Amino acid sequence: MAEKKTTSDERLAKLVLALRSQGVTDPAVLSAIEKTPRELFVPELFQERSFEDSALPIACGQTISQPFIVGLMTQALTIEPRARILEIGTGSGYQTAVLSRLARLVYTVERYRTLLGEAETRFKALQLTNVITKFGDGGEGWAEQAPFDRILVTAAAPSEPKKLLAQLKPSGVLVAPIGKGPVQKLIRYAGDGRGGFVSETLCEVRFVPLLDGVAKEL
Repeated sequence: MAEKKTTSDERLAKLVLALRSQGVTDPAVLSAIEKTPRELFVPELFQERSFEDSALPIACGQTISQPFIVGLMTQALTIEPRARILEIGTGSGYQTAVLSRLARLVYTVERYRTLLGEAETRFKALQLTNVITKFGDGGEGWAEQAPFDRILVTAAAPSEPKKLLAQLKPSGVLVAPIGKGPVQKLIRYAGDGRGGFVSETLCEVRFVPLLDGVAKEL
């Protein structure tokens, strides 16, 4: 008898169960992940691995994050429906798409023009009308649109991202990997309402570094 082939829906359900067992328990976050077709953001070569809980390579030497990390970082933001979010590092656009299902507006900055163009095509295909994109230096943030309710950084800053924290509302939240080595700490900064921040280390992570300027592509 031929082995029954697992469907995409079954593999997605299995992934969501795995995320829940690892601590991503916010129903809204899990729902957003369920509604975002990860296979659309993964290169054709890795299509069969779309539902794995692992990071995968994309163009320009970058990666699409592990679903658990996407879920954990999104959950740590504690997003409210009317929130305006700044994302640093659009990449494939997968994390952006998840955020767009939870917030009113998502502003996302990418230093690779190729990646940004591909992500914009995916946003259009998914009819995500609340995503605003920018080609630029993510470390500088998006001062013209500040302050933001939430900021998510998807590349490792070498130290506390003061320029980005300055673009956060007093009661806002910023989540970012911090550190110079191959392993960084995922840190959540929560505004205390008085201009200061309370930081909390969530776990160890591996992200590409947050680089200055925009990328020079061939």
